[in-house]
Amino acid sequence: MPLYEYFCAKCAAKYELLRPISRADERATCPQGHASGTRVLSVFATVGKGGAAGFDAASMPSAGGCGCGGGGCGCGH
Repeated sequence: MPLYEYFCAKCAAKYELLRPISRADERATCPQGHASGTRVLSVFATVGKGGAAGFDAASMPSAGGCGCGGGGCGCGH
């Protein structure tokens, strides 16, 4: 199951939930009990050699996998 990030406008809480893809866009109850949490875009960054933020292809596994779980990911595997 994928991990999604949500935000509650009532208490300004950011939280994560494991949910099936079919329920990803449903409202989610925050840790404070408000049932108004909405899904937000998950943003992350990595720091590679030289301190540059972004994708570091050198750190990807070289055992024939693409590192993203395969299947329809667009990496060609």
